[in-house]
Amino acid sequence: MGLPLWGACVKSSGVLLALLALQSFCALFFLFEILASILGIRSVPIPWHVRELLEIGAALGLLLGAILGAVALRQAFRARARAEANLAQVQKAFREHIDASFAHWELTPAERDVALFSIKGLSIQEIAGLRETSEGTVKAQCNAIYRKAGVSGRAQLMSLFLDDLLAEEA
Repeated sequence: MGLPLWGACVKSSGVLLALLALQSFCALFFLFEILASILGIRSVPIPWHVRELLEIGAALGLLLGAILGAVALRQAFRARARAEANLAQVQKAFREHIDASFAHWELTPAERDVALFSIKGLSIQEIAGLRETSEGTVKAQCNAIYRKAGVSGRAQLMSLFLDDLLAEEA
């Protein structure tokens, strides 16, 4: 997937660079024309038909830039929406995996809360504050969670889920 996407990015960036160069030329043309007339730099005027062709080309270049900018913006919004949808799927699958693990370990509802807060990285004090219980109760629940999960502490508990998340497909 990465290589075809890279090729498309290189091609589109080449087109965008060419368009940027064209737009820069157009902007410089209009700017030079205004400054030349204000400062009286040009002694021989450009023939009207050449000037009109240059102005039409410059205006078309700017219009094309606006159109392609809108297309690029639309593509960026679509890519963002796809990324957000993919993230939502991953979050849902990860939450289902956590819930399945908690069910397999037969955690109580209180232990599930404590385990989830622990996985999120909250301290014993923070968990006790959120659950409105004592730190001793949270420590006892953590010990029960570790025993049921077959781990020795928070780091191993977190690594169970991290290992599953990062595991290669067989």
